[in-house]
Amino acid sequence: MKFLLLSCCAPCSCAVIEKLAQEQADFDVVFYNPNIRPLAEYEKRRNENEHICQLYGIKFIELEYDNERWCNLTSGLENEPERGRRCDICFKMRLQRVMEYAKNNQYDAVASVLGASRWKDLNQVNRAARQASSIVGIPYLEIETRKDGMQERRLHLIKELNLYNQKYCGCKPAKADE
Repeated sequence: MKFLLLSCCAPCSCAVIEKLAQEQADFDVVFYNPNIRPLAEYEKRRNENEHICQLYGIKFIELEYDNERWCNLTSGLENEPERGRRCDICFKMRLQRVMEYAKNNQYDAVASVLGASRWKDLNQVNRAARQASSIVGIPYLEIETRKDGMQERRLHLIKELNLYNQKYCGCKPAKADE
């Protein structure tokens, strides 16, 4: 089965990419993160993701940076807390777009590392993935990103590879005066 792995950043995905590459899984990494602001931050994270893929010989795919669409979809939710309604919309938007790409490019499924961070709610990610999957018709693979030594390996790789480790998830909601 050939699948796409949606990656939000190199620190969240490095251990998963390493493990899947070692297992010789048939996958490519896709970077679709229109929630990341400002553009310079987006570019840093994209470049780090691409670098990780190059290290492991994995194809890297970048989809469009559509921050305006993300801002429109999350408008009115600027003050939502982490794990709030804005995250529901954000996860579903990103997963649905990646699933559409997968469907149009002969992939069998989509997985993600959106729930790898302890700051994210894995159940919330999986719920959004199920919603997107039911719309697009591409299966979602729930992969382990935190247990079985994955968290420790992730922290080790961040240090060993000197990865840029951002201080926030990426979304900085637009202010009324922007």
